[in-house]
Amino acid sequence: MEQRPILAITMGDAAGCGPEVIVKALNDEKVYQLCCPLVFGDAARIKLAAGIVGSQLVIQRVVGAREGDYQYGKIDVLDFANIPADLPFGQVDARAGHAAYEYLAGAIEQAMQKTVAAVVTAPLNKEALHKGGHNFPGHTEILAQLSHTDDYAMMLAGDALRVIHVTTHVSMREAADLITRERVLKIISLADRTLRLLGIETPRIAVAGFNAHAGENGLFGREEIEEINPAIAAAKAQGIQVTGPVPPDTVFFRAARRKEFDIVVVMYHDQGHIPIKLLGFEDGINVTVGLPFLRTSVDHGTAFDIAGKGLADSGSMTAAIEFAAHVARGAHQ
Repeated sequence: MEQRPILAITMGDAAGCGPEVIVKALNDEKVYQLCCPLVFGDAARIKLAAGIVGSQLVIQRVVGAREGDYQYGKIDVLDFANIPADLPFGQVDARAGHAAYEYLAGAIEQAMQKTVAAVVTAPLNKEALHKGGHNFPGHTEILAQLSHTDDYAMMLAGDALRVIHVTTHVSMREAADLITRERVLKIISLADRTLRLLGIETPRIAVAGFNAHAGENGLFGREEIEEINPAIAAAKAQGIQVTGPVPPDTVFFRAARRKEFDIVVVMYHDQGHIPIKLLGFEDGINVTVGLPFLRTSVDHGTAFDIAGKGLADSGSMTAAIEFAAHVARGAHQ
């Protein structure tokens, strides 16, 4: 019998939609056929979320990954019991920010110990995280620090498109300074390695330009000439199949519609996020590559405006769990 991998699913910010999308995703029996989902969070909050979304799933507290039943009809929760019962939905709260950090830190520890096969994260709120005493830009930086990882990147994946970022949570002025030939080459290499892990034997990688028209031979900027082109040349010398820099206004059409490329290396946050969310907002996922374990995430925020109302769509959470399960099962085999 094929072994189902244990996945750590972190609850994220308790004031957001994380508890609800987790319950909705685990209401699907198909998830339990693929993996053993273990929620790192607050059991009382998960139970409250189940009531909000009208689920009859039983919430079961466990104290270790090996104690879960992992059977459809139950949600196994590694219970941190670290938020008050009356924590309001839809509001920035330091207690929720600190709790979200604790869920993630616990999951990372278990992943590093190989107790769980992968980590799947529900959204956290950066303001609440900071108020809770944890001054990180987001999930990715926490994952990197606690796993002692220097070379990492954010990959977004949907049905039609994959993108991987050279820079993420920085200003545009900072992004320009961070686009170096060393960094671009690292991201191209990470893209190649990650897609090979997903079963693509010879990944076709496109590199987007940073400036309009990919710089137009220096007319609109020097980043392509001085940093991006040398990185592409170095990657080609290593045998990587890479094209670029491709003008940003055409590269996503060529990747998503013409299927010329398997992934696009993008230079900054919105350059990658906008096309992914346009093509499939509900089903896109976030993958942190370069870590010593697999991490996937929903590709949306805490949705404070609808949190606690049972309205949040769980498509992205389901996709993140399924992606992690398929990769983990492949690695196990």
